[in-house]
Amino acid sequence: MVAPTSLPLADELQALRAQMVDLTLRHVPGEGSHQSAISCLHLVRACSTTPKGPALYEPGVVIVLQGRKKVELGQETLFYDPLHFLLVSMTMLPRGQVVDATPEKPYLCIRVSCDTQTLADLMLEVGPMSSDATPQPQSGLNVAPVDAPLLGAGLRLMQLLDNPQDQRVLGPLLQREIFYRVLTGPLGPRLRSLAQQDSATRRLSRAIDELTRRFNEPLSIEQLAEVAHMSPSTLHQRFKQLTSFSPMQYQKQLRLQHARRLMLAEGLDAASAAHQVGYESASQFSREYRRLFGTPPRADIEQILRAS
Repeated sequence: MVAPTSLPLADELQALRAQMVDLTLRHVPGEGSHQSAISCLHLVRACSTTPKGPALYEPGVVIVLQGRKKVELGQETLFYDPLHFLLVSMTMLPRGQVVDATPEKPYLCIRVSCDTQTLADLMLEVGPMSSDATPQPQSGLNVAPVDAPLLGAGLRLMQLLDNPQDQRVLGPLLQREIFYRVLTGPLGPRLRSLAQQDSATRRLSRAIDELTRRFNEPLSIEQLAEVAHMSPSTLHQRFKQLTSFSPMQYQKQLRLQHARRLMLAEGLDAASAAHQVGYESASQFSREYRRLFGTPPRADIEQILRAS
């Protein structure tokens, strides 16, 4: 009996992607980002290119199945597509743009989230690796070539959408496998530096986590420096290097991004959303919202709803 021959790598990747595209199209009701029945899995669909605009990227891995996207953070520009996945090490506020999408062939991707404690536990199980000594760029966003093991794990996670009875048990296992594949690949040192308790990246991520949790509260640079175990001047310098924003600029962007979500998801008016995210002045909120998104709050939300 002759053993079956394996597919060439390019064909194997294409076959895996084709199944993932089919699952995404079946489970995504329309344009935008959609939380799936699996807590760590988001599905994204865009039927046309988009203008470059501010975005909120939460920690996780983004695997593009179809189309292409560009993301800018400070002076850095990254592209990710079916051949390259994106690793978001911590909550980031880049400018994003879908650059390849049509109604016939929409931009499709999945985002798999993971918290730092799960990463730390996984890192302890995997143990040290020789690649950990390789210097890594100081950035919260990185891209790397996608491979068959990573796509295979992503496909099996997506297949749970058709098997709800398996989601609770197998979902966390497949989430761990996806991040294991990243951890043992070229971007592994980035994840390890995030999970290691005493690394500078981990200490910065604590400050970012604090801002993300308490974005609607008054916070000083001294409070954040205490959380990160850094001096205020060191925190300010390294925070801007990592995110391209000062801590207070970052907090302002978080507030405006969350206000936009509240107006879209819950139908709040601008004044109510402004109050919930920490603004005392509705007029100041409207000015800063327009400066970031290009149009006043009401016009921006109406435009998004018409396009969806």
